Amino acid sequence: MTIAVLGAGNSGLAMSAHLSQLGCDVNLWNRTRHNIEKLIRTKTIFCEGLKENSVRINLITDDIDEALKDVDIIMVTTPAYSFFDIGCLIAAKIKENVPIILNPGRTFGAMRLERIIKEHSSLNSVSIAETQTILYTCRKYDEDRVKVFSLKRDVRIASKKMETVNSILEKLPYEFRNRFEIEESLAKTTLSNVGMVLHCAPLLLNSGWTENRDNSYKYYYDGITPTIGAFIEKIDDERVSVAKRLGYDIETTKAWMERSYGIKGKTLYECIRNNEAYKKIDAPDSLDHRYITEDIPFGLVQIEKIGKLINVETRTITLVIDLAEQLFNADYRKAADWLDEDVVKEIRIM
Repeated sequence: MTIAVLGAGNSGLAMSAHLSQLGCDVNLWNRTRHNIEKLIRTKTIFCEGLKENSVRINLITDDIDEALKDVDIIMVTTPAYSFFDIGCLIAAKIKENVPIILNPGRTFGAMRLERIIKEHSSLNSVSIAETQTILYTCRKYDEDRVKVFSLKRDVRIASKKMETVNSILEKLPYEFRNRFEIEESLAKTTLSNVGMVLHCAPLLLNSGWTENRDNSYKYYYDGITPTIGAFIEKIDDERVSVAKRLGYDIETTKAWMERSYGIKGKTLYECIRNNEAYKKIDAPDSLDHRYITEDIPFGLVQIEKIGKLINVETRTITLVIDLAEQLFNADYRKAADWLDEDVVKEIRIM
């Protein structure tokens, strides 16, 4: 089986190494050649935390035609803000029977990517699934090196059609597919994006520490205190309330963490403290980071907009977005311009 992995970031390196270990031919693509020049020369990823430390990759390239040639599955591991560019880039090059998995889809990623591909191609249908979160808790610490702290379990995955997900997973190695759990509804999976809860507010509220060049800190263990932990649970409550008004009962971030990592805690803060995989994860060294540039516009903003359309108040989420827009002089809310009453109707019947 040949799998194209799009994106050579944290999860792209981890997934490429993992699937290669399991016997797949992986074509790893990255838009910026400068960031993969060493990998192109060596075709080797050093991955701490998996069975083998040194993993040979079938192909590493910045040529999208080369990456997509004769592939069976396309794995997208790029941030959600790149989905438009990815969709435009691959629309005319993919075959109708080649499925795409967004790892993860963040919020409404599969819906947005499907629209983009159909607008830029002659395809009548395209099979797109999305995961709730990335399979790996991992960090890339060099161009060809990544550390996997944990492999999550029961990662939710869904598509508009249940049979699509079944057919995709059947193609993948057992050791890989058994980490996933098929969700009954794409809406439940996409509304269960926990990244927006765990990433945005803690980084914003630690802006001074993050920009201090003389110090570093552990993101989860140092950056999320009891007060910040209680604050992000308010964000989570609003996310769950929006989903409920749409007709979906989704799990809280605390319940997700307990299920995915096999831990317990009375509060989300306690779960974070009890999560061994989080102990060594360093905080970003810049505020120009996907925790802001991805998780606010393609997480919190999407929930806030849907909340307005269905009359659910999201005061805490709105506060975080307002703070980010003022700090960075950015218009993150434009990312939700595509959401309207018709989209809400579509979400309700998924």
